[in-house]
Amino acid sequence: MVEFNLPANSKVGVGKTVNVANGAKRAKSFKIYRWNPDDGQNPRVDTYVVDLDKFGPMILDAIIYIKNQVDSTLTFRRSCREGICGSCAMNIDGTNTLACLKAIDEVPGDVKIYPLPHMPVVKDLVPDLKHIYAQLASIKPWLQSQSPAPSRERLQSPEDRAKLDGLYECILCFCCSTSCPSYWWNGDRYLGPSILLQAYRWIVDSRDEMTGERLDNLEDPFRLYRCHTIMNCTKACPKGLNPAKAIAEIKKLMVVRR
Repeated sequence: MVEFNLPANSKVGVGKTVNVANGAKRAKSFKIYRWNPDDGQNPRVDTYVVDLDKFGPMILDAIIYIKNQVDSTLTFRRSCREGICGSCAMNIDGTNTLACLKAIDEVPGDVKIYPLPHMPVVKDLVPDLKHIYAQLASIKPWLQSQSPAPSRERLQSPEDRAKLDGLYECILCFCCSTSCPSYWWNGDRYLGPSILLQAYRWIVDSRDEMTGERLDNLEDPFRLYRCHTIMNCTKACPKGLNPAKAIAEIKKLMVVRR
């Protein structure tokens, strides 16, 4: 059997345990990944035992409570609390999802919370998204047209508009890309499911006039074709979208144009 040895400074240790449940009838433990780039210490997992009757039913409610009432050093992203902004994407109980949409009751036993996997960590639960946003910019996710601007909005038929359903709803939380083994190992060149879904959203838009150029931009052994239809992306999407289908449609267009 092959054995792998991680560098000493990459091993996650056991951190502190803070119990503020005080004999509560509904106590629950939250095990949260912690790492501070400024203290020179290894990552650790801190345990917080809290009273579920002190806050709302979602994982994000618990994290906010811990931040506000127990440990102000805990760092994470959040904004809308409605599953719209994608800010609170993290790995909860082994699955990438949005903390604001994940109910505490859905997790049996201790709640284990980590940042999105295979991404550089800024601090605690905050991943560094600079690279993936640069990849998003590379596909030019906006309407491109060479014809003169119309005097009013660019119209679409109901049929053409329906082609965007299941695409425009993407909130760029990147739960799908960080669930993809192909993206884990080839993220420097492979665009990943979230970016390719965004690319297809503009390729299929009847108002866009740069379809050929967009497909040329993706015609690369790595940018598109590292997808092996593992389907982790579709399973992980908290909005119920199907990035794998969008990638398959791009591949079909590549064949048709040849």
